[in-house]
Amino acid sequence: MEPMDEIYKQYASFVYKFLLSKVHDSDIAEEVTQETFYQAIRTVHKYDGSCSVSTWLCSIAKNQLAAYWRKHPQTEDVEETDLITGSAESEVMASIEKVELLKKLHECPEPMREILYLRIFGNLSFKEIGEVFGKSENWARVTFYRSKEKLRKEVLDND
Repeated sequence: MEPMDEIYKQYASFVYKFLLSKVHDSDIAEEVTQETFYQAIRTVHKYDGSCSVSTWLCSIAKNQLAAYWRKHPQTEDVEETDLITGSAESEVMASIEKVELLKKLHECPEPMREILYLRIFGNLSFKEIGEVFGKSENWARVTFYRSKEKLRKEVLDND
């Protein structure tokens, strides 16, 4: 395994984007990213190489985010969060109201929901999404497209 400072340089932005897609708050994402790498340093001896480093770090990040929420119950209003980013995928969904979009996203099954969150809110590349799921970039691209189209159809059919 590479030295931890090299791993940090290579994956810090990736972990931050992953967390940002889940919390939609840059301060929380930054705090949990730092805690993720602190825990990674503490437990590096347990990394057995059975998964990619990015998958290992995302696993730690999920656990650290859960710990963060236990310590800091969520009180932020969803409308205060900037849900629509400048990405091309967000522009497709720009006509959908924020609350309606969140309702529909919440109803989506996994992995559809997480892929949409990671791409739309986290601005992760398809390659990065594939790494998170341990799949190919093409799998992430196709799954995202199908999920987006299904979500768009559901929203338009309800209008």
